Amino acid sequence: MTQQPAAARSNARTRRLVGGQGEIRPVQSNPVTTRLADIAAQAGVSEATVSRVLNGKPGVAATTRQAVLAALDVLGYERPVRLRQRSEGLVGLITPELDNPIFPALTQVIGQALTRQGYTPILATQTPGGSTEDELTEMLVDRGVAGIIFVSGLHADTSADMQRYEQLRGRGVPFVLVDGFSPKVQAPFISPDDRAAMALAVTHLASLGHTSIGLALGPKRFVPVQRKIEGFVRAMQEQFGLNPADVEQRLIQHSLYTLEGGQAAASALMDRGCTAIVCASDMMALGAIRAARQRGLEVPTDISVVGFDDSALIAFTDPPLTTVRKPVPAMGQAAVRTLLEEIGGTPAPHSEFVFMPELVVRGSTASAPGDRNRP
Repeated sequence: MTQQPAAARSNARTRRLVGGQGEIRPVQSNPVTTRLADIAAQAGVSEATVSRVLNGKPGVAATTRQAVLAALDVLGYERPVRLRQRSEGLVGLITPELDNPIFPALTQVIGQALTRQGYTPILATQTPGGSTEDELTEMLVDRGVAGIIFVSGLHADTSADMQRYEQLRGRGVPFVLVDGFSPKVQAPFISPDDRAAMALAVTHLASLGHTSIGLALGPKRFVPVQRKIEGFVRAMQEQFGLNPADVEQRLIQHSLYTLEGGQAAASALMDRGCTAIVCASDMMALGAIRAARQRGLEVPTDISVVGFDDSALIAFTDPPLTTVRKPVPAMGQAAVRTLLEEIGGTPAPHSEFVFMPELVVRGSTASAPGDRNRP
């Protein structure tokens, strides 16, 4: 049999990795076998590291993973499907349920920003009884997305296992996390300044003569909730010299981030004599207004209410809601910009980009009862 010239061999069609155990076969019928050692030598790493990369295992640095993939390319072998270059232009966006209008607003900003950059967003929404965040993540990874943006996900839940994000990073999938922070996750975070938001609300109500101000918000295990509590307690201490422990015990009520949750929390705070209530979402604020009206109270004559988010149509409620505006456009655009940097190979350091909110004064706040000489 005539020996095939080296040049002809080098110009053979791309060969394909198959299996997951390091076996390599050419696309053509003539059998050629390359051992893990060949790839390891080309990449300058151990055979064990090559095996971990080929099998999609975590625990391999991004630069090392790229070296192994480059070795496959140099040797002329097609990457396994799970390791092929993520160049389809798809980006996953995982959000909570869309009942709260702030999530559709953020989704729209992110989607538009991705589209302008030539990417196609894939929206994956969690619903009660539906797919979990982990299941949605796996679905997006299987579809070869270039990266994922998580909005108010498990990264915001201090009781959740953060290892899921490190495993995702180990699989070579870039991601950015919006609303929430964990020191255990090596990724960029995008957040509003929740502490500053509470300071804005409390300062505004104090200027109207309110001294008994309550805070209605969600379960304490969430990072944004904890930060709002910190900001609220500090503001109440600075404005009125209140003891932090007394503030947490008497003036803070946890509930759900729903209209019904706001109604229940506001009822409890009104029972404690609050003349003003700061809510951690606009939905909760609408529930607080409903609770006041069920008691025959007028907003803002008898009780003032402040929301958080400034979501769609809130300016047209009755009364128009005073709220702390979440910087949604800036946050959404920053999330996309940061993710594209990750995809492009210039990742941001493990850091949090914090955006300043803005107080929007409308018709749901007024001078405290008994202090009507104020404007």
